[in-house]
Amino acid sequence: MKKVNPDRLVRGFRISDFVLSDSFGLGMNMEKLFGTDGIRGIANRFPMTPEFVVNIGKATAHVFKEKYGKKRPKLVIGRDTRLSGCMIESALTSGILSVGADVFLVGHMPTPAIAHITKSLNVDAGMVISASHNPAADNGIKIFSGDGYKLSDEVEEEIEKYIVAEKVNTEQITGGFIGSAHGVDDAKGRYIEFAKASVKGMSLQGLKIVLDCANGAAYNTAPHILRELGAEVIVLNDKPDGLNINLNCGALHPEIMMEVVKKEKADIGIALDGDADRVIVCDEKGNNVDGDHIIAICAIHLKEKGILKKNCVVTTIMTNKGFDIAMDEKGIHVVKTKVGDRYVIDEMRKKGYVLGGEQSGHIIFSNHTTTGDGIISALQLLGIMKEKGEKLSKLATCMKSLPQVLVNVKVKEKRDIDTMEVKRDIRKAEEKLGAKGRVLVRYSGTENLCRVMIEGEQKKEIQRMANEIAQGIKNEIGG
Repeated sequence: MKKVNPDRLVRGFRISDFVLSDSFGLGMNMEKLFGTDGIRGIANRFPMTPEFVVNIGKATAHVFKEKYGKKRPKLVIGRDTRLSGCMIESALTSGILSVGADVFLVGHMPTPAIAHITKSLNVDAGMVISASHNPAADNGIKIFSGDGYKLSDEVEEEIEKYIVAEKVNTEQITGGFIGSAHGVDDAKGRYIEFAKASVKGMSLQGLKIVLDCANGAAYNTAPHILRELGAEVIVLNDKPDGLNINLNCGALHPEIMMEVVKKEKADIGIALDGDADRVIVCDEKGNNVDGDHIIAICAIHLKEKGILKKNCVVTTIMTNKGFDIAMDEKGIHVVKTKVGDRYVIDEMRKKGYVLGGEQSGHIIFSNHTTTGDGIISALQLLGIMKEKGEKLSKLATCMKSLPQVLVNVKVKEKRDIDTMEVKRDIRKAEEKLGAKGRVLVRYSGTENLCRVMIEGEQKKEIQRMANEIAQGIKNEIGG
């Protein structure tokens, strides 16, 4: 792809006037708009300014019009609860309408709900305005194709080409050729029924659940789903004010949920993130059950039922080594991908696998969904608890995690780790751990961070190693 001159004017501003998110690869030479999970940045700063978002809308509609030969493309737009969502929705809608495409607005909806509604309404694409687990000041745009899957790299690159070139001419779109916008009144109900259907109307009667909605997109759907299935639900953080999304709550901060579970003697705690595409749970004792454990429980259950296709599960390189050990004991093959649920999904689609996901709680059940869905993942786990009649604490013993530490370092650029002096510290740690642990150093796909993850038998030792490597990175490229 052609590189963009950092001094090139964008709607009266220079790209170099702005602090770029790491979706741009950092630095002042913008090479790529789309990161691992769409376009993301601080709202009202490039690239998430209204002026630039209009271009995103124009380019997206144009590509679907030209590439797929749609005379009048139809696109769904949903958003999470961030204050900036209305601003971005208006700009995005304006850009799309100016190209002569129609927009269906569904308001506050989980990201996976948009994937479903895109298919349900038989439209050409779905767009989600969300920065997922990021703070409220951030926002972003991710796009689904008409089949409910995230866009391929090739289509994203095509859209990106038109965004940065600003080549979409709309002067000829006048009168009745301008697009129209419509509200979708039954979007919430469509998703609620879809989620319930994933467990075939199973009753959750007798289960007491603590649900943390993260003041995010699922605040008006997740409680209804669980209650309509018969559960007693204690809801936390379901009062979004535009600024409290993910704030000390949800999947990234499940501590309060864990305490409430113990206090209320609940059977399980469920914590979603801001756009509800990931889930973290805790057992009845308040112990954390991360994505690795959820996937392990589900993989074993699906194998027992004879429906784990090819006896295989797909995870990422961040998955705890204890997961691999547990799967090996059960005769389940593990396929690893790069970090990012899109890579897990791509591998699942290529090979026809039915289960995959990440330690962070992005879990994909391809028999039910086309993307990570925190609510549906929680329902699958609840279904296993009901069917087996076992407490989550017992089910979670199917795997034992090796001690793991993760240290995040803010960086100002993403230099090749292999060319840096810190590589010597990494090799030293790897040699010391040998076959009893591992070191993984990688850059975040959505934030200006370098992540240092180490697994091993001794927590204090690996913490020291991780801190040393993190300090080395900070010394060289710290932001």
